[in-house]
Amino acid sequence: MENTQDSLVICRSPPLEALLFDIDGTMCVSDPFHHRAFSELLQGLGYNGGAPITPEFGMKHMAGRSNEQIGRFLFPDWPAARLDAFFAEKEALFARYAREGLREVAGLRALCRWARGRGLKLAAVTNAPRPNAEVMIGILGLAEFFPVVVTGEECGEGRSKPAPDAYLRALDLLGASPDRAVVFEDSVIGIQAGVAAGMPVVAIAAESREARVVAAGASLVVRDYLDAKLWAALDGVDAAATGAAAAADGAPPTVVDGERSVEPAAVPVEN
Repeated sequence: MENTQDSLVICRSPPLEALLFDIDGTMCVSDPFHHRAFSELLQGLGYNGGAPITPEFGMKHMAGRSNEQIGRFLFPDWPAARLDAFFAEKEALFARYAREGLREVAGLRALCRWARGRGLKLAAVTNAPRPNAEVMIGILGLAEFFPVVVTGEECGEGRSKPAPDAYLRALDLLGASPDRAVVFEDSVIGIQAGVAAGMPVVAIAAESREARVVAAGASLVVRDYLDAKLWAALDGVDAAATGAAAAADGAPPTVVDGERSVEPAAVPVEN
């Protein structure tokens, strides 16, 4: 289906200052490893009558959520100490499995390099625990791009996504304005958090999920970071920024063959 949102409006007040990324499902394809870890532990506990949980169950009740939120759903009567022990074991399993084959969403590294070349600030903002987040970024080899990592659990009890706190904290640490920043997300609650923090959100989603993420507030929906729609949108932000700068100088932007002379953001090619 076609995205009915204006695909070029991903920055409210160009030029861009910052890009903020969720991690699970947005920076990397991590759901299979989370599912494997949860399924193994839950089966051992006899959850769901000992039957394996399905990927659909994981997407509905776990994806994008903090351990606090997942724990309340899975085991509402468990004391905090028992939940902490369960999630410590789960995260250790996840880290072990992720090292076997965690991979980035296509084109992410190219976008990070493009952003760094333009002096943009980057942050990772996640509902995952910090050790988990740092493991994923490390496995991907992207730590150099993400000196700022903000986790929902560090924002206080009940302040994980969909609350905006983690994104607002990241903006503060970066010294960036929400009008000059864009969020990349894959989950409905993550999109809601970015929108609540006052930023446009680019959703990484398959066509089958497009209606849901647009309903949650996504300004643009792309399949991955190689999607031509994303690079057209970035080109549109560049053009708007160049036009605004020219207007501030009292001169119109240079026009060549009927087009503004803005170097387009080329779609990167994966090696």
